[in-house]
Amino acid sequence: MQKIINTIFYILIFSFQISSQEISKQNLVIGDILKINSKELNEERTLNIYLPDGYNPDSSTSYNTIYLLDGTIDEDFLHIVGLVQFFSLQFHLPPTIVVGIANIDRKRDFTFHTDIKDLKKQFPTTGKSEYFINFLEKELIPFIEKKYNVDKRRILIGQSLGGLLATEVLLKKPTIFTDYLIVSPSLWWDNESMLDNASKLLDKTNDFSARIYVSVGEEEPKIMRKEAKAIFKKLSKSSKNKLKLKFNLMGNEDHASILHNSIYQGFKWLYKVK
Repeated sequence: MQKIINTIFYILIFSFQISSQEISKQNLVIGDILKINSKELNEERTLNIYLPDGYNPDSSTSYNTIYLLDGTIDEDFLHIVGLVQFFSLQFHLPPTIVVGIANIDRKRDFTFHTDIKDLKKQFPTTGKSEYFINFLEKELIPFIEKKYNVDKRRILIGQSLGGLLATEVLLKKPTIFTDYLIVSPSLWWDNESMLDNASKLLDKTNDFSARIYVSVGEEEPKIMRKEAKAIFKKLSKSSKNKLKLKFNLMGNEDHASILHNSIYQGFKWLYKVK
């Protein structure tokens, strides 16, 4: 009986010690989650915003802005934010805000019209990229630039269908962004019509300056490698003399694994890290 009493006593003492050692907790906050009502898209969109440590809206400091397609919390947002924080810590990346654009229907938003029956069957909501690009240009960017202290350097990151959308922006409205990080673009869409029309689209635009990084994995499908090389070649041969270009064929990377390492390498090139 005495042993049982002693055991209970020690359990109570141990429980008290654990309770007394508890540390007060608070939420981990790295930025803002905002909602924006879009007339262009006729819907409300969620924005995940990373703000650099020490961000002060009343400061005169201005910030670069990364606009991230597939910017949902459980998609690419945290991965890119981690790289931004790492480069800020290790390589003195300029103060940068990340705007993650959360998805509702990426197959709708990132693809332009197609008449190919198989694609229309597989992607029944397809063909609304024009509206999404208008949303970026006319609503999202003005909203961000009114709310936060940002400079004129705008970086667009897109992979796969997001890379297709980023390429479309680059070819049709290139001055919306100053920098493009295009990873494994799905230029197979609509029988490669975007790729086929790339030179004509570039010729229609006035001369512009931009930094453009294109990457693809060596272990991705042959068509993906071919198309990434082809769009880079067309950019290289264009009459636009102010472009700074980088192509990265990445060994040991496939479509699923490439994003994180590719953006790491892209940041090294973009910010001249040695």
